[in-house]
Amino acid sequence: MADPLESEREQIDQNIKAVQAFYSREEEKIGRSQRMLERFTLFIGKPLFMAYILAFVAAWILCNRLLAGLGRPGFDRAPFPWLQGIVSLAALLIATVVLTKQNRLAQLAEQRAHLDLKVTLLIEQKTAKLIELVEELRRDLPNVKDRHDPRANTLLQPMDPERVIAALDEGRNLGLSPEAPGGSVG
Repeated sequence: MADPLESEREQIDQNIKAVQAFYSREEEKIGRSQRMLERFTLFIGKPLFMAYILAFVAAWILCNRLLAGLGRPGFDRAPFPWLQGIVSLAALLIATVVLTKQNRLAQLAEQRAHLDLKVTLLIEQKTAKLIELVEELRRDLPNVKDRHDPRANTLLQPMDPERVIAALDEGRNLGLSPEAPGGSVG
């Protein structure tokens, strides 16, 4: 007889490997330019990047003020239109890079949500089958009193995924969320 703990570990390992394979496949789909953009977003997402920006702006202003103090024309006089242009261009590029990464992450989240829905529906089907088997066992065992259980009969019926999706859409259209009171889908 197999050790239940060993069997459980094997099942856990199998599930972890499946998840790792999913993420590996998704990583392989990322192109070179996307990888570069994502490395850049890792850099700009750190507090150190803000310090670099502030240091650059301060150095720009300080250099212009020092040149003006020495009687030489600054390369960008106040109100610093060149600095404003550089900062605006940088902001536009950073926003584009961040949106590009968010779009990829949103697609990945959508795939995970789709997978979660498939797994949830499969679990629901298996649960309905287990209820059916328990009810059948209850009817067949001579020492167990057979009784009518309307809730069990209801749970025996497999859920129609199309009805669930329609109910979710209807709740969304009414401004209800599944987490909100009164917004649960039954």
